[in-house]
Amino acid sequence: MSGELSGRVAIVTGGASGIGAASAALLAEAGATVIVADVNEASGSPGRFVAHDVTSEAAWKSLLDDVLAREGRLDIMVNNAGVSGGSGNIETTTVENWQRVQAINSEGVFLGSKYAIAGMKKTGPDKPASKGSIVNISSIAGLIGSAGPTAYTASKGAVRLLSKSVAMYCAEQKYDIRCNSVHPGGVDTAIFNPLWQAVGHEQGKAFIGSRHPIGRMAEPGDLGEMVLWLASDRSSFVTGAEFVADGGITSGLQRRPLLGPS
Repeated sequence: MSGELSGRVAIVTGGASGIGAASAALLAEAGATVIVADVNEASGSPGRFVAHDVTSEAAWKSLLDDVLAREGRLDIMVNNAGVSGGSGNIETTTVENWQRVQAINSEGVFLGSKYAIAGMKKTGPDKPASKGSIVNISSIAGLIGSAGPTAYTASKGAVRLLSKSVAMYCAEQKYDIRCNSVHPGGVDTAIFNPLWQAVGHEQGKAFIGSRHPIGRMAEPGDLGEMVLWLASDRSSFVTGAEFVADGGITSGLQRRPLLGPS
């Protein structure tokens, strides 16, 4: 896809690491101008780094103004920033933890989608009508129920239906803006750091990988490829859909849970 996104501008939240970093790199390789927006500074980023807190509406306004002033357009938004929220269940999750997780995982995607639409609607003298694409990173936790983590599961379920609502609204308004959600299974990212620290990286990866019917965990690039496709015109007839990349976990009954005893 080298050069396929030439002339387009993309924002990737949580782009300093994991799925976000892999997505940013692939978008840049395809020719897009990439803005990596993250609370953590990116090292070796393929694009321009902007310190950004997805929970702050003021920060979103500032980011959009900056991108439009410097780049003149916005074509792609990847709402990837998120946190795990720990392992609390419905009885042990605190209100404070619940609110923090919703603020980042759910409200952050709401704000990202809201300001993406605002940016994609704006046109400059050299900018044709935008064919925008919003890609929201959810999880298999947004598709199937689990005993915990309660706050995380609820937040990812919200992303799934928010994405459909955004897609239907944009279609109703005749905006040429698509919105889809991506639902990973276990991906080798910092979200599993507590497990890596407890048992070691390779042993932990083997354990989580064994819970997937395909027999391994995903690498961030596996999800980045899906984001790249959804960002491009190759998926121009796709909106309001959910894309599952989970190594088969949600395909049927599992003998073993993703985490926990066999």
